[in-house]
Amino acid sequence: MSAKMDDPGAGLMGSLLGGETKATLRQHVESDDFGRECGRWAAEFAYETVWSRPGLDMKTRSAAVIGMLMALRQTEELKVHIGIALKNGLTVSELEEVLYLSVPYAGFPAANSAKQAMKQALREIENEESGK
Repeated sequence: MSAKMDDPGAGLMGSLLGGETKATLRQHVESDDFGRECGRWAAEFAYETVWSRPGLDMKTRSAAVIGMLMALRQTEELKVHIGIALKNGLTVSELEEVLYLSVPYAGFPAANSAKQAMKQALREIENEESGK
């Protein structure tokens, strides 16, 4: 079974990650590529089932995900979710507070790795917005 890119999860995922990412996901999921099911699962489970649940607004969900990714030292995924967090209404100041909150719970090494990834993501977003 392949994901349809008009499924609610794929739609939400595409709106948060951008049109280019949605197109890449569509191409991957509809191909015979190795691991294509991971993309389908991300759209169906993470975004359609979990991100779309009632009970938390999108801004709060983003803050929680950012904190978990920091603690897990998942810096590549963290960079992706910085853009999502900004789209969901978190400010740069609020992202900085989430970083500070991670220090006593995840430790300085994890926070420092996260800080570098976050700074890189914010620079890339700023460059994209300014057309550089």
